[in-house]
Amino acid sequence: MAKKYYITTPIYYPSGNWHIGHCYTTVICDALSRFHKMKGEEVYFLTGTDEHGQKVEKEALKRGITPLEFIDPLVAELKDTWRMLDIDYDRFIRTTDEDHVKCVQHIYQKLYESGDIYKAEYEGYYCTPCEAFWTEGQLKEGKCPDCGREVTRQKEESYFFRLSKYAPRILKLYEDNPQFLQPTSRVNEMVNNFLKAGLTDLSVSRTTVKWGVPLPFDPKHTAYVWIDALSNYISALGYGTGHDEAYKKYWPAELHLVGKEIVRFHAIIWPAILMALGEPMPKQIYGHGWLLIGGEKLSKSKENARPELTDPHELVKRYGADAVRYYLLREIPFGSDGEYTTERFLLRINADLANDLGNLVSRTQAMIVQNFDGKVPPRGEAESADNELISMCGQLFERVDADMGALNAPDALSEIFNLVARANKYIDETAPWVLAKDPAQKARLGTVLYNLAEVCRLCAVALKPFLTVAPKKILKSFSCDEEAGFDTLKFGLLQEGAAVEKLPPVFPRFDVKKELAEVEKMVKKNTPSAPAGQLPLGGAPSGASTSCPPPASGGGVGVGVRPSTKSEITIDDFSKIELKIGEVIACEKVEKSDKLLHETVKIGDEVRSIVSGIAKFYTPEEMVGKRVVIVTNLKPVKLRGVLSEGMILCAEDEKGNLSLLSPEKLVESGANVR
Repeated sequence: MAKKYYITTPIYYPSGNWHIGHCYTTVICDALSRFHKMKGEEVYFLTGTDEHGQKVEKEALKRGITPLEFIDPLVAELKDTWRMLDIDYDRFIRTTDEDHVKCVQHIYQKLYESGDIYKAEYEGYYCTPCEAFWTEGQLKEGKCPDCGREVTRQKEESYFFRLSKYAPRILKLYEDNPQFLQPTSRVNEMVNNFLKAGLTDLSVSRTTVKWGVPLPFDPKHTAYVWIDALSNYISALGYGTGHDEAYKKYWPAELHLVGKEIVRFHAIIWPAILMALGEPMPKQIYGHGWLLIGGEKLSKSKENARPELTDPHELVKRYGADAVRYYLLREIPFGSDGEYTTERFLLRINADLANDLGNLVSRTQAMIVQNFDGKVPPRGEAESADNELISMCGQLFERVDADMGALNAPDALSEIFNLVARANKYIDETAPWVLAKDPAQKARLGTVLYNLAEVCRLCAVALKPFLTVAPKKILKSFSCDEEAGFDTLKFGLLQEGAAVEKLPPVFPRFDVKKELAEVEKMVKKNTPSAPAGQLPLGGAPSGASTSCPPPASGGGVGVGVRPSTKSEITIDDFSKIELKIGEVIACEKVEKSDKLLHETVKIGDEVRSIVSGIAKFYTPEEMVGKRVVIVTNLKPVKLRGVLSEGMILCAEDEKGNLSLLSPEKLVESGANVR
């Protein structure tokens, strides 16, 4: 019997004006869904829209139309976004769907009859954009702790869910099932910020909001929008109906993938509802990080989600769906926040897709067309120079499967591109252009080109869950089945004599400076007064200082300094500073310090401990995987009892904002900085 895999995104409030931050969760889920389907598993992938509540009601009223008339075109726009990014969901659920409404009413009725819902009066603070209730103690400076917006004090008759009753069971759930909520930082947040403080019962109905699901036992009340929304995970499967075959087949879900800002609803309220219903828990809830611009979450309200820069429609039109999908899946450390700039996007696409993969395919096909009349050459006997490449091919699926099992798409893609990089190195080692000049080396040339063609095929198959266009083109160009599954990830299956078609560049290389200039021109055209240097095109803010001398203590706290009139130095003075590229492989906060992070940094074959004063600007999760510039010949010191063996360089602007210095292109750790 095939294994079953049920994966969900949160359902989206259809606000329109989508940016790539909205796409992140869904692209990851789509890649996971495609991956498990290619493994031969039965997959159900759910996404959709959250359409009830005060926000929709107010917006519709402003326009003089019904809520559904307001919502319908926005839902169509979101579906179009998913089509454009090749999102292959099994159901797109709307909370206005009739079967969903009936399921929500069934849930409320069941909770009411069991005594888990009771009537009382609600008095407290409500954030309309977040559709969330807060106590006075939970507010931050009198505002919503999630979004920072104004809240309103409300008092009305309401039905309450006995959330407080389930706090001990939720704590035990976390203790007994360490994988239930990931990453671990989310568990700490839920326990320390909510569960230890004690849960209060939750208001789960409104009388002042009419656009919602009417309660079956009291129709003047409508369901709290979050209970309505969370119920979609089981309503989509027919829970509570006479047609619940899908529920019996797929529930409990393997994965609810959500943004970290809504973990509280999924990791506390949703488990409590399921406990009250007597239903099993989902196997895992994963709260991933945000896509940031200039250190802040992409947000229309902050006006950093400029359509010229972050609109997925514009990005796909300009660079292609594969490029957008690849960046989201490869560049952002899973579970942590990831920084987006147009420059980083272009550099990543150029380095990996155009230079590495694109060049490998083009060079291999060109040499086969030129030397073997466009036919896959015979595979001769392997020599010692071939063994490492063939061995990596044999390990490819196992390694990618392990990474995807850990929900680590960036590392899975890294494994594939490690093989691509090894194949490009193999070309340099075997020098097929030299072999082609010697007729006596024809058989050896054929073996080398067969091996390279086989790498192209294997990488194309392995990339299919992540990219939806280029892998099929590559497979077709080598006369391979475009629908090939993971069972074909075995070296030596490429048919000798099969026709090879020389493709135009699979991924065009972009002129980064030209593209940045074009994008900036578009932004300035639409906002003539846009301040220079504040557009999220490149890395550090304009005018930032990048000097970072050792502190007086001789330690390695890598913070930037403001421009100053320090004495001049000679080139000999500068040559005393040793700078290298390091890769952060682990990071944690330094105890009893709100400023310091302790990084474990790989610098070539060496691993060092470094302490940096950047905790106010980067979380430990964000740091892992970053390539940074290190001063490696500072005298080691201990800071707060932690050894620091170098300094991470940052830029600092006039407002004191820090930005890590990273190499323009992807380079190996240990590379010298000159």
